[in-house]
Amino acid sequence: MNRIDNYLAEKIEERTQAGNLRQLKTKRAPVDFFSNDYLGLSTTGILAELMPCVIDHTMGSTGSRLLSGNSNEAEELEQTIASFHQAEAALLFNSGYDANVGLISSITSRNTTILYDELCHASLIDGIRLSQCSRKYKFGHNDTSQLTEHLEKYTADDPVLVITESVFSMDGDTAPLMEMTQLCEQYNAQLVVDEAHATGVIGTNGEGLVCALGLQHSVFARVHTFGKALGCHGAAVVGSSLLKQYLVNFARTFIYTTALPGHSIAAATSAYSYLGSPSFTNAPLHELISYFRERINGSGSEGWKDSSSAIQALVVGDNERCKSLAAKLQSAGLQVNPILHPTVPLGMERLRVCLHTFNTKEQIDLLVTTCASEN
Repeated sequence: MNRIDNYLAEKIEERTQAGNLRQLKTKRAPVDFFSNDYLGLSTTGILAELMPCVIDHTMGSTGSRLLSGNSNEAEELEQTIASFHQAEAALLFNSGYDANVGLISSITSRNTTILYDELCHASLIDGIRLSQCSRKYKFGHNDTSQLTEHLEKYTADDPVLVITESVFSMDGDTAPLMEMTQLCEQYNAQLVVDEAHATGVIGTNGEGLVCALGLQHSVFARVHTFGKALGCHGAAVVGSSLLKQYLVNFARTFIYTTALPGHSIAAATSAYSYLGSPSFTNAPLHELISYFRERINGSGSEGWKDSSSAIQALVVGDNERCKSLAAKLQSAGLQVNPILHPTVPLGMERLRVCLHTFNTKEQIDLLVTTCASEN
């Protein structure tokens, strides 16, 4: 092997020895407790029934939005998204990852200070890494006292960006957005919120946590992704018209990529139409979440993170025990995946349970009982 192949093989062997080698799998247990399809739009066929026939659309968009890939349908969807999330404007991106990386890396300069929650998603972290600024400081998870210390220390004449998620992807807990927006206003900082796991789930119509708290005019930018509760693909950054114009000109993950194809635009349009319809409700999902919390609180199991979202996490703290418990659940017909280091810190290995409108109380009972038997 050449030197590069030797390096690759060594790194793979390190992962193998650590028991955390990632592998692609297609075999799954029949009961879904692992996907992000919280409202069942994708896996139950709801979205397919809502979508118009897209046979007249070209299958590919043929180029970037700035060249041949723009369409009236894309611009209409952006207007729909902006209105739904009560913002001036929205800009489509090909994924939540692209949106976060393009947003954070482009709106910062060498003079910007970035303050970010230590549990921010990898896409936000990569956007921070790609930014030009040298002042990048993390604060403890949801720790507004430490955030305040940073703001007092680093707020000056230069711009300050505070970055968090509304619902955190691994713990399932929510950010203290009321206090964070107050701090940002006090110290003249701008807040960016990733709403990936709140879109469709939090708010009467799934507008997200920012709107649910009435903070839509206090947050600089929000990222809403379509690949979770909306059951399709893509994402949007919502904010001011000035921000949209800036991103069109400077966000590299928007400028230098082929635009979403027509069928993706149609799917996202249908999903937002569904959320905005009088018949939509996410109440059944929240009823299941409440039932799940009641069951685990009465089970005697330890290690469950405190969460009122569709994401529930059981911290096991060991790779092999975590994989063993996941295998036991899968043998019982429940697809629950182990989340291992380095996706989470050492000692925080866990089972990540995702709840959906199509899950049943009987399935939840089996999951909780199986976990409790191993605790």
